[in-house]
Amino acid sequence: MKLSGKSLLVTGGAGFIGSHLVDRLIEENPSNLVVVDNFFLGSESNLAEARRRFPRLKLYRLDASNLAGMRQVVEMEAVQVVFNLAVVPLPTSLNFPTWTIEKNIGIASTFCELSRWKCIDTLIHCSSSEAYGSAMGLTMDENHPLNPTTPYAASKAAGDSIVLSYVKTFSIDAAIVRPFNNYGPRQNPGTYAGIIPIVVQKVLEKKPVVIFGDGEQTRDFIFVREVASAFVRVYEEPKTRGRVLNIATGRETSVNDLVCRLLAAIGKPSHPITHTDPRPGDVRRHCGDITLAKQLINFCPSALAQEGLEETVRWYMELYKK
Repeated sequence: MKLSGKSLLVTGGAGFIGSHLVDRLIEENPSNLVVVDNFFLGSESNLAEARRRFPRLKLYRLDASNLAGMRQVVEMEAVQVVFNLAVVPLPTSLNFPTWTIEKNIGIASTFCELSRWKCIDTLIHCSSSEAYGSAMGLTMDENHPLNPTTPYAASKAAGDSIVLSYVKTFSIDAAIVRPFNNYGPRQNPGTYAGIIPIVVQKVLEKKPVVIFGDGEQTRDFIFVREVASAFVRVYEEPKTRGRVLNIATGRETSVNDLVCRLLAAIGKPSHPITHTDPRPGDVRRHCGDITLAKQLINFCPSALAQEGLEETVRWYMELYKK
């Protein structure tokens, strides 16, 4: 199965992972490439390179949970494949839990319905490793119990269950990609920033880097372009249908270690660090088992590479100096 010549839609396509996926999809030579984003986190600037390489790129400002609106878009654009990355993020769920839950479940159910109605051929749905909660063993495979600890995580776990239920009940053509912690250029540098842009910003502002809790909580950090390529491979492999695939490196890194590596990449290894209260619902350990992804899509990612960190740091240094 190839994407060449097909009409593709990426929801959340102006966001961090979504915009990198758009860049990657251009390499597949689609006949039509459509982005839907409500710009809660996304930015048109993230699509600048995509527009240069694919001038026919179409962009709709729309809430992906709007079933009627999304049906109109997919029918008007004759969309065949949807990569659903639209999401309300974890930090928002700590302040607006009900809204986050309703939106994220609504997004998942919207594209399940469009699949059931045969408005689209294939749905590749983006999950989150947060659905697992804290690791109960050394690594987490796809059979690890779902034990969400935040409303965001619960909404993503629920969305996955909805997608799988439509596969079983209505035989829709769908697969679920469950990425672990992405890093790379374009991660939102504003209110809901990830740890890497926050560290860069604090250094430039000459303020201490603040770490929630003791900093020994671990994450499985993976470079965003590797995740984008994994989405393509999941579509290409029919054996992924009706399944969840972890996309990670299989290695865990503590927040303390990551911050030290970032400060070294910035050239400020002795920059001050302070610790504050743990973030509510923060998971303790995260490390993905990617055996299934290796078997089905030959996924062989690199570990947390210094060159990837340095590229990411350079991007944020340039951004914040403007």
